Amino acid sequence: MSKRDYYEVLGVARNASDDELKKAYRRCAMKHHPDRNPGDKAAEAAFKECKEAYEVLSDATKRRAYDAHGHAAFEHGMGGGAGGGQGYADMGDIFGDIFGNIFGGGGARGPRRGADIGYVMELDLEEAVAGAEKRIEVPTLAPCEPCKGSGSADGKIETCATCHGRGQVRMQRGIFTMQQPCPHCGGRGQTIANPCTACHGAGRVEEEKVLKVKIPAGVDSGDRIRLAGEGEAGPPGTPPGDLFVEVRVRPHEIFERDGDDLHCEVPIRISQAALGDTIRVPTLDGEVELRIPAETQTGKLFRLREKGVRSVRSRHPGDLYCKAVVETPVNLTNEQRELLEKFEATFVGEGARRHSPKSSTFLDGVKGFWDRMVS
Repeated sequence: MSKRDYYEVLGVARNASDDELKKAYRRCAMKHHPDRNPGDKAAEAAFKECKEAYEVLSDATKRRAYDAHGHAAFEHGMGGGAGGGQGYADMGDIFGDIFGNIFGGGGARGPRRGADIGYVMELDLEEAVAGAEKRIEVPTLAPCEPCKGSGSADGKIETCATCHGRGQVRMQRGIFTMQQPCPHCGGRGQTIANPCTACHGAGRVEEEKVLKVKIPAGVDSGDRIRLAGEGEAGPPGTPPGDLFVEVRVRPHEIFERDGDDLHCEVPIRISQAALGDTIRVPTLDGEVELRIPAETQTGKLFRLREKGVRSVRSRHPGDLYCKAVVETPVNLTNEQRELLEKFEATFVGEGARRHSPKSSTFLDGVKGFWDRMVS
């Protein structure tokens, strides 16, 4: 029977990221795991199918081979380990083992460490600026408690009789000697006669790990914090992976962040813009006074030095840029309306042009445009 497309098995697009692949695999594995479906042969087959798909697509070299040749990439010795057994571990092993043996290099590779985990943490701007301590829950693979991560129910672990503890077996292909992970022990170099019933010999179980993460002051979206050894537990005898916490700062109602600088809009009244005034504006350290000069126009930027974010790297604070926005008054009283009408009546004739430089420039531009259109 022909195999299903690996992307279809995991339910992801062909351009899926590593994180998307991992999440899809976890969903599939947890749904069809034999422990959750005892005696269900269909679930067991589906579990093996999603495991096989993830083993290929999570390996960059195997994935390129699969994208180029499909399942044929792992038939007749072309590539590795999709089904385990007679193929190579991956396409890179073909060249690595050939040239390693020719020139005396060591092509053998033991069990890998545990996988790294990615976690996205959302922060308010205030938390990112000041730093924080957060409690997170991370789904992961942890060492099995009953067997202490050994995978053995009685603690007895024997040297693999097939590879004699090396974790690799040699294959002769013509004049070349090649190596691949031992099919009997899976590259561990050891076998377990009495597997632990809790983890079925894997030495690892799924659990939710609770951690406290200290966020340094000044982080920004895209910054990553590495927690060494807090990733997935590795196979027995191997170290765990790492946890990488990626920061994402939520949009703020007042400030917009640009690196270490902050930007905000400051509304001012027509009278303040025309006559000038001193107003109070917010900063990360509290309110400060900002002098608005007379005849200020909408869009004018005021720079407040070192009132931005103190960088997590250089520790030098950025600046705060305040953009003046002249606000049109609403809900006018009769008195206010009369005053504005009298004020507007003073803008008559050519004398009005010198009071409204932008309007004059705009009108001159419109006149020039129409002159060019009719000429």
